[in-house]
Amino acid sequence: MKLEVLRISSESDSSSGLVFDITEGRKFLCYSLEDEYRNDKVMHETRVPAGTYKILLRKEGGFHSRYTKKYGDFHKGMLHVQNVPGFKWILIHTGNTDEHTSGCLIIGDSQENNQLKKDGFIGRSTQAYKRIYPPIAEALENGEEVTITYVDYDTV
Repeated sequence: MKLEVLRISSESDSSSGLVFDITEGRKFLCYSLEDEYRNDKVMHETRVPAGTYKILLRKEGGFHSRYTKKYGDFHKGMLHVQNVPGFKWILIHTGNTDEHTSGCLIIGDSQENNQLKKDGFIGRSTQAYKRIYPPIAEALENGEEVTITYVDYDTV
């Protein structure tokens, strides 16, 4: 399975994007929100560099524990983006503003223009997560390779 994040707007505190499944063709999945672009990484305030990364299931840590309680058997582990240079524990999860991410990718079914809202805003995040998580987790549990490619179409 191949996922792609097209970053379309980077502002002073957030980056807005679109997430696609590009395994066969191009299927829109949801909107995304991340921290802003920076030349030099600032912990908890910088998005991951453009590039392609593997995703694995992370079955430990605070997010995993919270999501297990919140989602029960639905949850198989956190979607963990691997080997991002200079970053650790990059996950795909729910949230609403750049305050809910520390370099991670948050997803949702609605989005407000981050040029108008400093922290950006993504809505209906849990709804989007419940829809896109199962096929990704299933692919990983079946031993398929899952990758995510971040592409900068914003002003960076």
